[in-house]
Amino acid sequence: MAKSIIALIAGLIFGVGLVVSGMSNPAKVLNFLDLFGTWDPSLAFVMGGAVVVTFIGYRLVLKRPSPLLHHTFHMPTRNDMDAKLVTGAAIFGLGWGLGGFCPGPAFTALPLGSAGILAFFPAMLIGMGLARFVSSRGSTITQAQTT
Repeated sequence: MAKSIIALIAGLIFGVGLVVSGMSNPAKVLNFLDLFGTWDPSLAFVMGGAVVVTFIGYRLVLKRPSPLLHHTFHMPTRNDMDAKLVTGAAIFGLGWGLGGFCPGPAFTALPLGSAGILAFFPAMLIGMGLARFVSSRGSTITQAQTT
């Protein structure tokens, strides 16, 4: 139960931070990406602040022998780049650049009910489902080839 409450609190803080920083406003995001037009550098400060807080947080937390609510840390073990990673990053970047949303801010903007989010959100869910389907088919094909 404590894990769920802490996850809820962390999610609420994250969502409020997205709204306060303007990340849930697609116009602000698109202006940040428009380097040669109406460029708005404020989101660079938001991202920079997030990187600094994360860097310091990881250094402090990883000094502990284990997390507070689990017996071990779950850290990524891969550090290579493959076609799936590059393709996924490119699709993510295109979606962010065209729609002005990425998944976190899309969830925070959903209650606003604007036409942009009402078009983006279902497309995002369909894309996530397609990615999961394609990924699962790829692993099934790979397993069949190795046996």
